[in-house]
Amino acid sequence: MVIQENMTVQRKLEILSDAAKYDVACTSSGVDRKGNGTSMGNSLACGICHSFSADGRCISLLKVLYTNECTYDCKYCINRSSNDIVRTSFTPAEISDLTMEFYRRNYIEGLFLSSGILISPNHTMELMIEALRLLREVHRFNGYIHCKAIPGADPVLIEMLGWYTDRLSVNLELPTAESLRDLAPHKSRKSILRPIRQIQLGRQNHRESLGLPDFGQKPLLTTSEADQDIREIITSGSTSVLTPFSKKKEKRFFVPAGQSTQMIIGATPESDYQIMSVAESLYQNFDLKRVFYSAFMNVNQDIRLPSTQAGPPLLREHRLYQADFLLRFYGFHTKELLDEKRPNFNVLLDPKCDWALRHLEVFPVEINRADHLTLLRVPGIGTNSAQRIIMARKSAVLDFADLKRMGIVLKRAVYFITCKGRMMYPIHIEEDFITRQLVALKDQPIPGIERDITYRQLSLFDDVNFKTEFRTISKIAGM
Repeated sequence: MVIQENMTVQRKLEILSDAAKYDVACTSSGVDRKGNGTSMGNSLACGICHSFSADGRCISLLKVLYTNECTYDCKYCINRSSNDIVRTSFTPAEISDLTMEFYRRNYIEGLFLSSGILISPNHTMELMIEALRLLREVHRFNGYIHCKAIPGADPVLIEMLGWYTDRLSVNLELPTAESLRDLAPHKSRKSILRPIRQIQLGRQNHRESLGLPDFGQKPLLTTSEADQDIREIITSGSTSVLTPFSKKKEKRFFVPAGQSTQMIIGATPESDYQIMSVAESLYQNFDLKRVFYSAFMNVNQDIRLPSTQAGPPLLREHRLYQADFLLRFYGFHTKELLDEKRPNFNVLLDPKCDWALRHLEVFPVEINRADHLTLLRVPGIGTNSAQRIIMARKSAVLDFADLKRMGIVLKRAVYFITCKGRMMYPIHIEEDFITRQLVALKDQPIPGIERDITYRQLSLFDDVNFKTEFRTISKIAGM
């Protein structure tokens, strides 16, 4: 470990902002808070962290670690204690001053703060809380703050942090407790899930104290053994009650933008089915706003870590995010998308198209009669498009030209819908044929195709019929 003293703030910023790039935080803020005239800044729900807002602005936040010193030795982390890297730490005043100066120059609209473990979880949390206290109470900063809580810290400190932040995160790190024991021996699944549960209960109790409706407790899932430890935490009788620790904060909400977590994908052998089962359990039982998936990058070259010579599993990460949206907005469940016989997503097709091809008995659906949930399951139709269809057909009978004007992705939807009882082209509702057509839409082949994912080989006679059909469709579609 290399520790340098008397380092300039600029040099600290270079080191600690670079060390923070492995923490995923690209999400909309989830909170809409206007300036009140007595403090500086506001928080817009449209988004932060290199996202585009509704009016086209690209807005961002200062994303740094408080320190890259760490007493833990997580095998996958660049800041682990066994690595010989330059170490440094901010002071609470430096964090608050940097945030304010960057905000005044219109460089940022908020702060994302995480940290390594300096001395102990409690000591590190106390320093982070002091930095946020200076921002909120001394500098009167009213902008967006997203902070990573440290597992193992005292519940009182986690509560204090929750009153200063807009969004609070506790990283799950790895999908199962076994993987966590192998690669992060200083952490345990229960020490991570307890603060997640505490934050959930704190938000519920604060809403009740304000007379707002409760989030509601959903039944536990039993989809996989991967979430067994989650069920143990939920049924362990954790019922801590949080109350504001200072009268000055009674006007603030406790973690108003909710909480999120992050899982590293590809460092351990869990299947997509296990990962999505854990994510679904977290959404249903802990009221998480987002589960982030971070493709594993082997920055330590440890023999206990898998090789990444072909690069990080970015395509797998992309498929998990697509499935995550299906769980949160489209009414899908993990058991519909995957099972123990098909534990991983298709690399050729997105999860929604893959599901549709395995359930062709549901299609085609009539656009002018299908209900909202049915429309959401059609490939090429998103949540906004489904709403537009529901509204438009109240005053007109829709055809394919109307759908195109609404922004429906017809190159995918055309195989699964009818308008006025007719399909757009004479298409055979057959899995292999539609699969080939959808895959042919890709301009370039997808790297990393698994060898065991194959489709039926065409015979000589099938090939003749397929070419005739394809030429007819291509001519009509202008392909």
